[in-house]
Amino acid sequence: MSEEKTKESLVFDDLDETDHRILGVLQRDASMSNQDLAAAVSTSPATCLRRVKRLVEAGVIERRVAILSTEKLGAGLTAIAEVTLDRQGAEHLVTFEARATGDAAVQQCYRVAPGPDFVLVLQVADMAAYDAVVHRLFTQDANVRNVKAFFSVKRAKFEPAVELPPIRRSSPAAARR
Repeated sequence: MSEEKTKESLVFDDLDETDHRILGVLQRDASMSNQDLAAAVSTSPATCLRRVKRLVEAGVIERRVAILSTEKLGAGLTAIAEVTLDRQGAEHLVTFEARATGDAAVQQCYRVAPGPDFVLVLQVADMAAYDAVVHRLFTQDANVRNVKAFFSVKRAKFEPAVELPPIRRSSPAAARR
């Protein structure tokens, strides 16, 4: 498969069992060395490195991050905010989205429908820090009509892993890898 084709067209149909094993292991621990990853997925280090590179170039692996403890770092308040804008024109949605995604307290930002225009997941130290976010993001000049916030009293699950789709065996390209 050419490098250009990989960048443009790698989709879940092109992923085989080895790709799935690599993705599964990396979702649990992206800090592994290539040697350890190869051993964990039962492949050679060269094959593993080539496949990971292909998955990164194709955008299947967006990035590798460390998940930090909010409690140990003093950022123990999680708020989920539903945000409805006053004006919903495309330019207004883009403007608010840029404002929200540019704020460090916003961990996740989703445009949603129906209902509010956005759902934000905010991580802050305490209510005073949340109040500061409210003033930065939801003031009148931000075109915000309504905010409905929910505050987490307990996080029962936080698992950013993606369930991998079933492997399709019909792809001749996948069989050749």
